[in-house]
Amino acid sequence: MSDNFKQTALITGGAGFIGSHLTDLLLEKSHKVIVVDNFSTGRLQNLQHQKDNKNLTVIEQNVQNYSKIESLFAGVDWVFHLAALADIVPSIEKPVDYHQSNVEGTISVLQAAKKHNIKRFVYSASSSCYGIPDVYPTPETAEIRPQYPYALTKNIAEQYVMHWGKLYKLPVVSLRLFNVYGTRSRTSGTYGAVFGVFLAQKLAGRPFTVVGDGTQTRDFTYVTDVARAFYSAAASNLTNEIMNVGSDNTYSVNRLVDLLEGEKIYIPKRPGEPDCTYADISKIKELLNWKPEISLEAGVQKILENIDYWKEAPVWDKESIESATSSWFKYLA
Repeated sequence: MSDNFKQTALITGGAGFIGSHLTDLLLEKSHKVIVVDNFSTGRLQNLQHQKDNKNLTVIEQNVQNYSKIESLFAGVDWVFHLAALADIVPSIEKPVDYHQSNVEGTISVLQAAKKHNIKRFVYSASSSCYGIPDVYPTPETAEIRPQYPYALTKNIAEQYVMHWGKLYKLPVVSLRLFNVYGTRSRTSGTYGAVFGVFLAQKLAGRPFTVVGDGTQTRDFTYVTDVARAFYSAAASNLTNEIMNVGSDNTYSVNRLVDLLEGEKIYIPKRPGEPDCTYADISKIKELLNWKPEISLEAGVQKILENIDYWKEAPVWDKESIESATSSWFKYLA
């Protein structure tokens, strides 16, 4: 589909980390964008630079409230569903909240999209569905092994998306995201946002709290690459497909803190956490001709140039992390 054919896009969670970058990309391509966000984790600041853009509409609303959001889908071509509760430890402590947000919220958005016959529905899924996989790089066919409520609810929602695609002929695509990082990444959460933790520590002159021995690796994928994947999926003719989105590489946490430059201390390894995340992205390369463009080194440099974003983020240390994550060890050990 040509960029010259302008679409109206609705992004749930569009003021969040990934959502705001996707908003930027769509506006850059002159599409109309409706952002629906309840600002539980999204920040209006993330869209402040677009406040005078006539193609952007921002609406504060919870996607679980179908009666309040349904009419917003009228005339919408593309729906990007990114709104969700994230973080692992809070999901263990409040599993019902996560079910309501991530599962019931998704059903609400699907219902509105179905009613208004949208042309493309792209769901933001999580690679956490794989748990601790047997194969690296991990393909989409790997066994689903969610380790905690966040992972479970994101996968259940993905199953709803794919089921509605088959039953109701909604044109759906699900993207399983691996370790997204970049500017505007969340400033909250002890473990859900490792960059937010590290950057706040760097600004405060505190040592980085590295889990385990730091040799575990992560498929750190830069946020603008992820936004391009969402756009490519929407602009394609694909339907009923699930695809991994990753960096085509995997990097140690020690390598990351070396790039951030600073002292580090080590804290106990957490149960139920993989030693490696590494996406097999051959499917999305083949079907969408998409590939990542931003290396870890370039991505970290972009973050450091914008580090003031994290100046108000909570500064975690070994003791506060130990207290905040006690439930992790209680339930997953």
